[in-house]
Amino acid sequence: MILSSDYHTHTVFSHGKGEIIDNAVAAKNKGLIEIGISDHGFAHPAFGLTKRKLPKMRALCDEASKETGVKVLLGIESNIIGTDGAVDLKQENYDYFDIFLAGIHKFVMYKIHSVFPLAIPDLFYATLKQKDVPTSLIKTNTKTFINVIKHNPVDVITHLNFNCYADAVEVAKAAADYGTYIELNSKKTHLTDEEILKILDTGVKFVINSDAHSPDRVGEISLVESLLERVKIPEDRIANINGKLPDFRFRAFKEKRL
Repeated sequence: MILSSDYHTHTVFSHGKGEIIDNAVAAKNKGLIEIGISDHGFAHPAFGLTKRKLPKMRALCDEASKETGVKVLLGIESNIIGTDGAVDLKQENYDYFDIFLAGIHKFVMYKIHSVFPLAIPDLFYATLKQKDVPTSLIKTNTKTFINVIKHNPVDVITHLNFNCYADAVEVAKAAADYGTYIELNSKKTHLTDEEILKILDTGVKFVINSDAHSPDRVGEISLVESLLERVKIPEDRIANINGKLPDFRFRAFKEKRL
């Protein structure tokens, strides 16, 4: 198995350690065809993107593409901020971006109606590493992910069930229906082997990403390789290996608007 692309990498524009060109060069050295620069969304007060820097990032991605020969896509790891499916990437900023990732993160600015049913309980159980998570919280997280997929042209759900607690099968069903990929994250252990085996029955497809926060980790997928030794995911269900590239819904959504 050879990785074709890595769509989840961070730079100094959020809390990564490298410049956009550094990640692109690392991708070239790894033999990747494409790379996504997917820094954290606007609702993260410490590490989030700022909208005023988007033109500069867009230009730097285009320059890095020309310099390296790797297609450098400007993406975002948007923060999920509401149980209604709200995220911090709005349509007025779509034109800057090529790919649209979304995930649940701690310490972001949630919509007020989602703080007590979602943000605080997730933080509590994740911090204390509690295993007896209430069914009500699992239902809330599950509904939130499904609403995100339904109401936004999200390409990839990142690190599903890392520091949050959802029914992965129900989320995967929605992802399969709408053409959203589930990420296999090689920085964080986030789905159990049993969950992945159950997810396979939904027909959902996956992308493997590094979640690199430094250029040396771009294309680094050893954690997922270990997973694939235990759980036999058919190669045709992984969209960014062996020369293949995903068919992203965000691109199709933008093309329909033209």
